[in-house]
Amino acid sequence: MTLGKTAVRVVNLGRISYGQALQVQQKHVRQHLDKTSDVPNTLLLCEHHPVYTIGIRQAPYPPEEEERLKGLGAEFFRTNRGGLITFHGPGQLVCYPILNLGCFKKSVRWYVCELEKTVIGLCGKFGLKAATSPDTGVWVGDNKICAIGIHCGRYITSHGIALNCNTEMNWFDNIVPCGIVGKGVTSLSLELSRDVTAAEATPYLLESFSKRFNCHVLPEREVL
Repeated sequence: MTLGKTAVRVVNLGRISYGQALQVQQKHVRQHLDKTSDVPNTLLLCEHHPVYTIGIRQAPYPPEEEERLKGLGAEFFRTNRGGLITFHGPGQLVCYPILNLGCFKKSVRWYVCELEKTVIGLCGKFGLKAATSPDTGVWVGDNKICAIGIHCGRYITSHGIALNCNTEMNWFDNIVPCGIVGKGVTSLSLELSRDVTAAEATPYLLESFSKRFNCHVLPEREVL
């Protein structure tokens, strides 16, 4: 380990339901807030079964809309993250950083910008020119390739990023992703015209994260 760098443990949860992953996030957040022990900063990696989630701006999504989306075969969750509606499912690399920003920089704006730059760096490893826009997330042209929605309380982060790798994109046809009208969605596989799995993208995500956050990642697998 490089002297002076913050250690961040990487926990791969595999394919897991959104509800289960939310419980794991909450457990890690509570450990930070309770400060009962030396709690490690952690990246929770996973893929989800099909699920639509909405953030704290829930007004456009009445119960009727929730039932419509559930009828398509997906789960539906109302969450405390930022942002509007998005989809998570197989083929999407989801990363939930549970970090104490006191170990990095106590700025939510800085944190979100660094997450965006992390994904831009990952895309660069695949030869893709990705960028930010006035709307949060990472884009290739006018198409969003990675959604970002976080929660931060007492400088402990949760929720995070969802990068489309070889996601089944027609799930997005049922919503206005992130509430942004007139923009599309894309994936690594679509942009590269080949199959790119979440497993293939994961090492590039960890490498880019470690550079942007100047930390040392410690891979590990958690047994639930």
